[in-house]
Amino acid sequence: MSAVPLQVLDEAIGWQLCLGSGEASPQDYQAFSIWLAQHPEHLRVWQQLGELDQQLGIAAPAPARRALLARPNRRIPRSALGLLLALGLSLGLLNTQRPLSDYLADERTGSGEILELQLPDHTQVTLNSRSAMDIQFDEHERRVFLRSGEILVETAHGDARPFLVVTEQGSLRALGTRFLVRREGDATRLVVLQSAVAAHAQQLPAERVIDAGQQVLMRRDELGQAAPAPLGAGAWSNGMLVADNLRLADLLASLDEYRPGYLSVDPRIADLRISGSFPLRDSELALAALPPSLPVRIERYTSWWVKVVPAQP
Repeated sequence: MSAVPLQVLDEAIGWQLCLGSGEASPQDYQAFSIWLAQHPEHLRVWQQLGELDQQLGIAAPAPARRALLARPNRRIPRSALGLLLALGLSLGLLNTQRPLSDYLADERTGSGEILELQLPDHTQVTLNSRSAMDIQFDEHERRVFLRSGEILVETAHGDARPFLVVTEQGSLRALGTRFLVRREGDATRLVVLQSAVAAHAQQLPAERVIDAGQQVLMRRDELGQAAPAPLGAGAWSNGMLVADNLRLADLLASLDEYRPGYLSVDPRIADLRISGSFPLRDSELALAALPPSLPVRIERYTSWWVKVVPAQP
């Protein structure tokens, strides 16, 4: 099955929970029919859920199958958890998914894992959650290829060979420095914390120096304008996320990278703003800090399905 848009998937799951609860009203069914007809993607996702529902109906006893469709706060038997995991994997909804090529990387991290490395030249590299990189040192240069995710680099002194971080979009040459490199879809983000980095987009003729306190987004054919580095950009290496007037949706997207399962936000509150520090190694504690600060509540379908919704239904 192909990947599906997370918002549509979230809506489809909500409809399945509603219609499978045994408490749906005729108005619910009418609203569901309208939703189903609104977009072809709605029908595709619903059909995928239906196919999987049939598989669960064959493979699972009735109590376990009903547990998967239970409303929040109902206890789920242990036997159902394995089926829930299979459901998530089959739909591609568990965001721990990653390119298969990542598993061939020299170094990689799983969901919620932060890995500190010392390279042969004594350069310190920290891999963020769900990151993968290759290390290629020879007599001419020191090269790290970032396949996915994010790394924090603190280059060692005393080695004359250039130190490069390379991605599909170009190369970043350290000028005795400490910096962050993050893959973002078809782009690479550079955040310079100390000294400077020379950035060279793959299809541009020359490199450009980015100074400390600046960030830039690099694509194959473009090197964007330098902008101020975000507050606390490297705080994740110490297990913290620093939010400075951050959209709630963006905060949750960051927390999502450090936990298994499916974490989403109701579109009505996605643009709420929040500031503060949140622990990455305990995302449940981070989620618990939201309701006192914002008009939201945490809705749990299971330990794998969590959604942040408006405080008032």
